[in-house]
Amino acid sequence: MEKVVEKNAVKLNGYLTAVVYLVLFLLTLYIFGSYAKHPEGEKLLAFIVLVVVIAIYPLGFIIIQPNESKVLILFGKYIGTVKNSGFWWVNPLTLKKKVSLRIHNFNSDVIKVNDLDGNPIEIAAVIVWRVVDSARAIFDVQNYEQFVAIQSETAIRALATEYSYDSGDDTKMSLRTSQNEISERLKTHIQQRLDIAGVEILEARISHLAYAPEIAQAMLRRQQAQAVVAARQKIVEGAVGMVDMALKTLSEQHIVQLDEDKKATMVNNLMVALVSEVQAQPVINTGTLYQ
Repeated sequence: MEKVVEKNAVKLNGYLTAVVYLVLFLLTLYIFGSYAKHPEGEKLLAFIVLVVVIAIYPLGFIIIQPNESKVLILFGKYIGTVKNSGFWWVNPLTLKKKVSLRIHNFNSDVIKVNDLDGNPIEIAAVIVWRVVDSARAIFDVQNYEQFVAIQSETAIRALATEYSYDSGDDTKMSLRTSQNEISERLKTHIQQRLDIAGVEILEARISHLAYAPEIAQAMLRRQQAQAVVAARQKIVEGAVGMVDMALKTLSEQHIVQLDEDKKATMVNNLMVALVSEVQAQPVINTGTLYQ
């Protein structure tokens, strides 16, 4: 496939060429009047040529809005692109194709796909893009806007299969917990697919992420169970640390001497008080620990 390289088209100031057009128009009227008075073959030929010129001449005038470009094609050959905003005159025989250089937003549809663990999830993303090479956008793909939409959804689907929806390991990336990293990866994936169309990806972010409805309730219960287990683990670790600190403090400050049985009893009582989900009720012992 022939690779198209964007280049600047030859253009002239539109206001100056408008003055030239006005001069040609007045010259045509003058020759027509002169020919009417003194018919001569040379004047008739000049009149016909000027009529053709002033008929075609206005086709070369173009107005370029900010963040807009026009691709010029002469008899099937690309001759350049006009990107500078303003009033210009170009070859009037060229075909002019308008390309918007403004920033676009693409909101993908919600896609249903399996994540790395095989769980069905729903995912969608917002892609911010713009055309940076008008020639490639026109000549290298059939419809660059449709191309952006299809390739973006393909990249989203491919990325979703590379990661788990949620990972219990904090060191592993997941779709839910690593939003910034996933967004950068998504941007890179889409950019690689759209380089051929002369499109630049400015931002790519996940806008919707959820488990598929058929497993949403089950996965919610699993997340709740994992949260409960993690919380209880933290509570137990804290309680063990507090019991250890209490025993060391009592021993170092010689507040009370505890044998192994007394230590076991104290550990049991402290663990129950610290770990229990309900408020512990104190029991006052009026005797000894061995009664």
